[in-house]
Amino acid sequence: MDILTQLRAAIGPDNVLTGEATAKWQSDWMGAYHLDPIAVLRPANTTQVAAVMQIAHASGTPVTPVSGNTGLVGGTQAKGALMLSLDRMNAIRDIRPDARIAVVESGVILSTLHEAAATHDLIFPLSFGARGSAMIGGVLSTNAGGSNVLRYGNTRDLCLGVEVVLADGRIMDLMSELHKDNSGYDLRNLLIGAEGTLGVITAAVMKLRPKPRAYATAMVAVPSIADALTLLNAMQDITGGAVEAFEYMPRSYIQGHVDRIAGAREPFDVPHDVNILIEIAATSPRDATAADDGRVPVVALLEDTLAAMLENGTLLDAVIAQNETQRAEMWARREAAAEISHGVKPFVDTDIALPLDKVATFFDLIAPRLKALDPDAAELSVAHLGDGNIHFSMYPTSSDPALHDAMMEAVEDLVQDLRGSFSAEHGIGTSKLSSMARRKDPVALDVMRAIKSALDPKGILNPGKVLPKR
Repeated sequence: MDILTQLRAAIGPDNVLTGEATAKWQSDWMGAYHLDPIAVLRPANTTQVAAVMQIAHASGTPVTPVSGNTGLVGGTQAKGALMLSLDRMNAIRDIRPDARIAVVESGVILSTLHEAAATHDLIFPLSFGARGSAMIGGVLSTNAGGSNVLRYGNTRDLCLGVEVVLADGRIMDLMSELHKDNSGYDLRNLLIGAEGTLGVITAAVMKLRPKPRAYATAMVAVPSIADALTLLNAMQDITGGAVEAFEYMPRSYIQGHVDRIAGAREPFDVPHDVNILIEIAATSPRDATAADDGRVPVVALLEDTLAAMLENGTLLDAVIAQNETQRAEMWARREAAAEISHGVKPFVDTDIALPLDKVATFFDLIAPRLKALDPDAAELSVAHLGDGNIHFSMYPTSSDPALHDAMMEAVEDLVQDLRGSFSAEHGIGTSKLSSMARRKDPVALDVMRAIKSALDPKGILNPGKVLPKR
């Protein structure tokens, strides 16, 4: 029987899309990759996903899972493969406020989970610019980060359990609701971040957190990145670790925002080189209830600390949000990163992680190395400075692939020297396969290939992603 006929019988003819019906899935959200699947499959539940994988496994047909398709590294390219869309599997099965967990299917949109948690005065604290289209299956498969990693961790830190369909169609129930479970290998964390190469995540148990009662948010300017880290450490000490976000925007980023985003404004009356968005969240009434003088304690704490630093010269400027509109404007500046950094071509994009005390060293050393390769090249960066994750984009004066490779290797060389990583939160997909081949420990690659072979001996799950060819 023809495989598409089998699939139509398994999940319904209306859910096996071919030809023009697949237009929505033909490219990634930025238009950088042409995905070109044989067909797009839209199962309604885990049992149907298992049936799809059984059929694909029997015929040796590749399968590429896709959720919101908001990735940046070509992880959903599907030429010669069936694309398995989880978009119909979008139920929030349960929210348990007392246990502070949500049981969700992979097709749940991130912002939908945010809204559902809010009705219980809770939050799901993973957030980034694509939250209105990114889905839980995708953020798990890439171990997404975002702006609140500093306080809450990556996606892996926010997940207690997963349900997974393996390459041969078997369903593995790892839907633990436990905070402690030491019963053998940690298969959950193996599957999170695997980009659909080891199994298809169909559901998960996600952690919820108390909804902050008040925020203190500010844009500040400091003389140097070292001074920014001094500010971060001081605020962490003073607040008991309540800093939720600490985002670095250099002058070039601010200028890009003003130039390319309609209605954008400068954060300060005069320009500064090192600009930081800092946000502190208070969950206790003690820190969030206005005093007799009208000051909210968490905001007063930030105001008083910044005022002292302005007086002693460790801070150059500061603007504290006085209401939600001002706070939203500050965040809009940071969340416009994709439009700002990807709006110029040609460009070479990186997503690196460094020890916090090496971030300034990176910026000091990378500039002359790039100038030696392309004297007129430009650069632009934005960073989750609190966790050492830098999005560093380069704009060469030529489209020559050899020059682009040389620029990428210059970044990788320096990152490796500083004991950092060439991939922080976007995953590997196809765009970082050469980096994996050059930079990943060869023994680690051998172990990864052995795991892949054990779980997917036919190599049908998202082939050509994550693991470079030998």
